[in-house]
Amino acid sequence: MAQPRPRAEAEPAPQPPAPREPARHAPSAASPRHRTRPPHPSTGPTGTARGHFPSRPAAHLADLSDRAGHLAARLTPRASAERVLDLTLGTALLIAAAPAITLGALALALRRGPGNVWERSPRTGLGGQVFTLRSLRTRRLRLDLLSRLPQVVRGELSLVGPAPLAPGDPRAAWPGAQQWRQEVRPGLTGLAQVRARSGMPWDDPALLDQHYAEHHGVVLDLAILAEAVRNPLRTALRRARPTKAHLSDTDHRPPGYSGAE
Repeated sequence: MAQPRPRAEAEPAPQPPAPREPARHAPSAASPRHRTRPPHPSTGPTGTARGHFPSRPAAHLADLSDRAGHLAARLTPRASAERVLDLTLGTALLIAAAPAITLGALALALRRGPGNVWERSPRTGLGGQVFTLRSLRTRRLRLDLLSRLPQVVRGELSLVGPAPLAPGDPRAAWPGAQQWRQEVRPGLTGLAQVRARSGMPWDDPALLDQHYAEHHGVVLDLAILAEAVRNPLRTALRRARPTKAHLSDTDHRPPGYSGAE
């Protein structure tokens, strides 16, 4: 007798698939969005770059440095050429005038004493720097000017330039004068010294010094030096020239002479 088959167990009903969760990927090292950038050396503790938000003092200093750079670029070639002229010609003049300066200093020391040979006074030079101007206490043979040649070689003075002014001189406080006076060295002689003798309104010393400061150069310096040498020579020759006697015939007539005779 056949045995009955066992009842098959009911299979569980299929369940719907569970919704997938979005995969969470780790940030890639190559992703530009999540790349970690090293701090910039110019950033502050808050991470803000200094160049993006400059402070007013920093911007003011940057502006001043730019102006100084432009001024130096504009003046350096011309100033260097004038400095070469001061060194070469100033050294030659100092060697030639050294015996006269030495004799003048000895004569003053014997006459007035060793302490009354040199006159020292503060003056304002290039860039507003104060230096001590040294001169012999005599104006004979222009030894007072020639005795300043060592300061030309050192760079405190120039052969040609505005007159050296004392600190606090009111002429340096005129509008714009302080700026152009600090851009050039004071000199032994200058445009004002060789032209101010005419007495014309446009030959005012302050205007001539300003004109020189705005147009100075080696060619102008040589012209001023030539004029500074020619003027004293012309004056000396005029004084040494013998005067001609202009005598009339009546100066040699005997006493009692009459024109009717």
